[in-house]
Amino acid sequence: MIKYAQRIGFIILLLLCLPDVKAEQQQFEPLTASADTIADGQKSVSSSWNWWRSGLEQTQSAGLIRTLTIIIILSILCLFVLLIWIMINRNKMEIRQMETQRLMEQYEGLLFDYLTSEENEAEEIYAKMELISKYEFNRGILINRMHELSKSMSMNISIGHSEAARVRLRDLYYQMHLDQDSIRKLYSSKWHIQVKGFRELAFMNVTDANSRLRLALKSKNNILRMEAQVALVRLNEDDPFGFLDHLTEPFTLWEQLNVYELIIVHGLTVPQFSRWTSSQNKTVVIFALRMIQVFKQLQAAPQIIECLRHPDKDIRQIAIYVSGEIQVRECLPHLKQMYKNEEYANCHAIILAMSKMPDETMLSFLKLVLDKEDDVQLQIESAKAINKMGEMGTSSLVKLMKSEYKNYQIIIRHVLDKRIH
Repeated sequence: MIKYAQRIGFIILLLLCLPDVKAEQQQFEPLTASADTIADGQKSVSSSWNWWRSGLEQTQSAGLIRTLTIIIILSILCLFVLLIWIMINRNKMEIRQMETQRLMEQYEGLLFDYLTSEENEAEEIYAKMELISKYEFNRGILINRMHELSKSMSMNISIGHSEAARVRLRDLYYQMHLDQDSIRKLYSSKWHIQVKGFRELAFMNVTDANSRLRLALKSKNNILRMEAQVALVRLNEDDPFGFLDHLTEPFTLWEQLNVYELIIVHGLTVPQFSRWTSSQNKTVVIFALRMIQVFKQLQAAPQIIECLRHPDKDIRQIAIYVSGEIQVRECLPHLKQMYKNEEYANCHAIILAMSKMPDETMLSFLKLVLDKEDDVQLQIESAKAINKMGEMGTSSLVKLMKSEYKNYQIIIRHVLDKRIH
């Protein structure tokens, strides 16, 4: 509305300015003629120029005043139109809000009556809901109420909501063909409407649009991608984490936490995460290694060893950390072998991993690190790892402390001091 008002104002302004242009042309012609006459009458060039400039300034001033007057009138007109538009829009919003509140209360009462009524009474209630839900706006509010009710049932089982009530609510959702409304939202050009559709389908267990959800996994929009992941976990009962096979975009830490929360809150069956350690997506591999650590999947030792050879240093670092946390002793020879070719952060992680799974076969290697490394932190950690080997490790440190190398004495005395550790 404002756009059209601006266009009309611009056209009116152009039309009103046309007489000024014609007037200026008419005034300039006699001025030019007079100048020629004056020139013919042997008047000075300077006086004719001053006279011409004075006439031009007077013409421009009159035109400018007229133009500014028109602009002021049009501005007041636009403001008046804008004020009317704001008042009308505000009135519409208030009416819609009141109507939404009324429908929400009405639907809540009908849904409660439907879920607690007998079969013959339920048919009457269903007829009422169907009559009210003829319009798309009303259907949207009904879907929201059903979504919220389903969510409360799934999270507050202790207050008496039975699984039978959830099944009955889902049947009503299908019976009224509300699933088609939710599916249509997936094809919207607006991402927040798509997200709304994802959530509705997930809570009502509608699996008809899983292929569309998988397409959203490739979206550049982080929120859209995360909601698609959560929906697929809930909808794909046979393989809840199968979406990881199709994930090409980075699997962010926030998305990983959301998936982990779904496992814990909803008690999902934990898969063998070693399945995804060979993924082409770096972030998926890191997530799989973290889940192997959290759920202590020791049977994934061969896959962890493979990750120790991975070309990406971040994946190697996570694999080193996981091997120490869940004490995969099969990794010790590989950690020893890769130490000399790793950068500082991974070398430090290797020593820490070895200290978490003390093994006497690593004693000579750790003594070599203590002897050859120039970095004090690596020397301290290797000394701690030796000390955790028990009497054999402690006696080895005591022997080293008696050596003439002063740094050994300071570091080992620090490690053996029970007041510090």
